[in-house]
Amino acid sequence: MANKSYDDWKAQAADLAFCNQAWIDGRFVPAISGETFATINPATEQTLAEIAACDTADVDVAVRSARAAFASGDWSERSPEQRKQVLLRLADLIEQHQDEMALLDTLDMGKSIRESTGLDLPSSIGCWRWTAEAVDKIYGEIAPTGNDALALMSREPIGVVGAIVPWNYPLMMATWKLAPALAAGNSVVLKPSEKSPLSVLRLAQLAKEAGLPDGVLNVLPGYGHTAGKALALHMDVDVLVFTGSTRVAGMLMEYAGQSNLKRVWLEAGGKSPNIIFDDCEDIGEVAANAAAAIYSNQGEVCIAASRLYVQKGIKDAFLAALQEAAKTYRPGDPLDPATTMGPLVDAAQLENVNRYIASGLEEGGTLVLGGVREHRAGEGFYAQPTLISDAHNGMTFVREEIFGPVLALCEFDTEDDAVRLANDSVYGLGACVWTSNLKRAHRVSRRIQSGMVWVNGWGDGDQSVAFGGVKGSGNGRDKSLHALEKYTELKTIWIRL
Repeated sequence: MANKSYDDWKAQAADLAFCNQAWIDGRFVPAISGETFATINPATEQTLAEIAACDTADVDVAVRSARAAFASGDWSERSPEQRKQVLLRLADLIEQHQDEMALLDTLDMGKSIRESTGLDLPSSIGCWRWTAEAVDKIYGEIAPTGNDALALMSREPIGVVGAIVPWNYPLMMATWKLAPALAAGNSVVLKPSEKSPLSVLRLAQLAKEAGLPDGVLNVLPGYGHTAGKALALHMDVDVLVFTGSTRVAGMLMEYAGQSNLKRVWLEAGGKSPNIIFDDCEDIGEVAANAAAAIYSNQGEVCIAASRLYVQKGIKDAFLAALQEAAKTYRPGDPLDPATTMGPLVDAAQLENVNRYIASGLEEGGTLVLGGVREHRAGEGFYAQPTLISDAHNGMTFVREEIFGPVLALCEFDTEDDAVRLANDSVYGLGACVWTSNLKRAHRVSRRIQSGMVWVNGWGDGDQSVAFGGVKGSGNGRDKSLHALEKYTELKTIWIRL
């Protein structure tokens, strides 16, 4: 990726063309109703494009296309090696167009271009390649039997996968679903968020260029209450995968029960605790990580460590270091490579963040940094990096997911207190533990009710490890070999000899 200047990115953005129709059966088509919705640049509040607003009728067409493609065997019955080669070509094409793809996400949802180019695109490309290379290295099993039988257990593609993905990491979250689903031989109907549909529509074009057969991947932009609901209720969708809020995750489970009992895999909300013990080695480094864990991507991160628990003896020193670290994060034009925080995705999200800040202060919190930022029309949906101290678990803004740059600082006395406070949540996605005591690191990590725990770090990992949560944060896992389990059926064949 070229080292581009602010002017370079602005010039490329001005010349960018947008895909604005649904992708069904290998081509772009308008919504059957003819309806559209506007996708907005949250930095300028200007309309980027009018996008096809798909609904139930479009879902029916797309699912039929996906089912026909699956039944044809053109993709589902190819060898793993053959599917691998197509997906590797797709990864190469994404890499060739990575500046364009990064720009699409930055313009569509407001993330800084440095984050799009530095995290989203490398992660997405890496996911396609890793998954493609893994799929022909997964073996079936032979069960131990007597000499009069042979028992085989093998993995087969499920059929039609419905995928609903969020707006905060548009390309990367879609990739986490699509790569294993397609690698396993399934057909997919993907509904991107109506707030960020542009990059996955372009991805569909690249997938066809890579050699993916028509109908194997369909992309339907539209609203959750129309297209998303129709996909979840559809009787010919075999499995539904989702990343988004816990509230919507619960609705999708209900829809599965009302329809065909399709399996539902959910990566839902989070309210990750960040526990700082007084024996952490470098307060400045820990504070820098704590700032990154809440202010990166404007705090629009499911694993954002928004509950900060600091042991009492180091609170003052840590607070001073955290204030200094937070200076790194200042809102600015997301096309400027120097910008560390772009705007929030839309006006509703800014209003939501402001409401939680006001709630935290009304309930007794002390404002240390930031605060409510009133929106001025045409100036973008920018929020301030905010820190509220003197917080506790009884406060609404400490308990509920905000999805914005708002950090609650709480104190604790003992290790048991820290674990109790961390687990006092309906969520269980991620957690951080900072300590120089190896025994404590093991002890606390095992006691925390979370799908992922990072010791002396935040958000660490690569494609080889699973990503997902427990409790109200969902079920199932993205990434790693475990992701493929969601998209395959385990079949037993017993042969009498």
